[in-house]
Amino acid sequence: MRKKYFGTDGIRGTVNQGNITGEKFFKFGLASGTYFKNQKKTKQIAVIAKDTRLSGYTLEPALVSGLVSGGMHVFTLGPLPTNGLAMLTKSMKANMGIMITASHNPYYDNGLKLFGPDGMKLSNKIEQKIEKLVDAKNTNQLTNPKLLGRVKRLEDGNDKYIEILKKNFPSNFNLRGMKIVLDCANGASYKAAPALLKSLGAKVKSIGVSPNGLNINEKCGSTFPSKIKDAVKKFKAHIGISFDGDADRIIMCDEKGKIIDGDQIIAMLALRWKKKKILKGGVIGTLMSNYGLEKFLKKENIKFLRSKVGDKHVKEKMKKFKFNLGGEQSGHIILGKFATTGDGLLVALEVLFSLRKRKKASELLNVFKPLPQILENIVVKDKSIINKTICKMATTKAKKLMRDKGRILVRKSGTEPKIRIMAESNNRNLNLKCINIIKKSIK
Repeated sequence: MRKKYFGTDGIRGTVNQGNITGEKFFKFGLASGTYFKNQKKTKQIAVIAKDTRLSGYTLEPALVSGLVSGGMHVFTLGPLPTNGLAMLTKSMKANMGIMITASHNPYYDNGLKLFGPDGMKLSNKIEQKIEKLVDAKNTNQLTNPKLLGRVKRLEDGNDKYIEILKKNFPSNFNLRGMKIVLDCANGASYKAAPALLKSLGAKVKSIGVSPNGLNINEKCGSTFPSKIKDAVKKFKAHIGISFDGDADRIIMCDEKGKIIDGDQIIAMLALRWKKKKILKGGVIGTLMSNYGLEKFLKKENIKFLRSKVGDKHVKEKMKKFKFNLGGEQSGHIILGKFATTGDGLLVALEVLFSLRKRKKASELLNVFKPLPQILENIVVKDKSIINKTICKMATTKAKKLMRDKGRILVRKSGTEPKIRIMAESNNRNLNLKCINIIKKSIK
């Protein structure tokens, strides 16, 4: 059954249009609160965090109003990374957690990600049940006036999150002597990330830590890696770390200025965890994971499986096969030993822990040779265009050209009005030719 509101990663869109309005967020709050309130928990608590978008000031009150109208008590945390919200939802024994964010999208988009009491993103089945409650025409979800929820702001959310992160490592772990450049994308990690690394003794040069509500992800963060590359060279840092707007993605840069994507980080962690005998099962990647990663893991006798794109799908497959490591090329990486969803800060600590003996980032993080891959994003009004005959014929033609030389992938973005075309082979000209064939059919 096709979902009406939820996409690849929660609900997302342009502010004051479609689903991203105060009216809709009231309904989302009321419906999700009603669903989780009925799960036989004595406490009726929802925890809310957000990134730094200006629209958060419009959408958060509407969401809170819907929750308390249904009888749910609400704690608001302010700007906090997505996995910080997931961790606190679990540690506070709340019924649910809601992150108001549009992740790596521009400021004019916003949305929400929902988490259950276990800190996990919701299954498709639960999302569909909540959607039915959103569209219900009766008013049974509105509670008795005596049973309205209460709202309280917690100011120490980032401190609690940092405390939980640090508990995953030895008490004597420190980063003294290490020079790190940090790009927080003017987003949700602008407080937590610098505070965390400085508390461990690192010398930190922070950029993207001056949010104004409109500059989130603007020519900075993990979707604009040239910023961290230039900064690492300028400040002669040991490593660069770049997050997206809600800090569930991480892209890194070694001391030579080479960008390190999620696939390379996953390869390093898989190898290290295998040697430490803490890797369970193997690695879950996605349809976008580089074939070079798959070959490398096979060579190291590490199982590798692919899921659909989206860290929720990665986590679901990790749970199904009992793997404890998975992620995406884009930098969504899930450390199943420690977290329930992608966490840029946690992954950064795990990598830095491996660097603590002053091993160079260029030696640690260039693990395998990736197969040349070209990704093109095409903005469209209607993403269903890829189901039309002309587009299907073009895709078939491109795949015939590619044959056994590589891979072609055409898919709808689950978070933006875009069609994503990926071509992967050792022949760059062939990659470009295949992409152009499909691109012309779409345009």
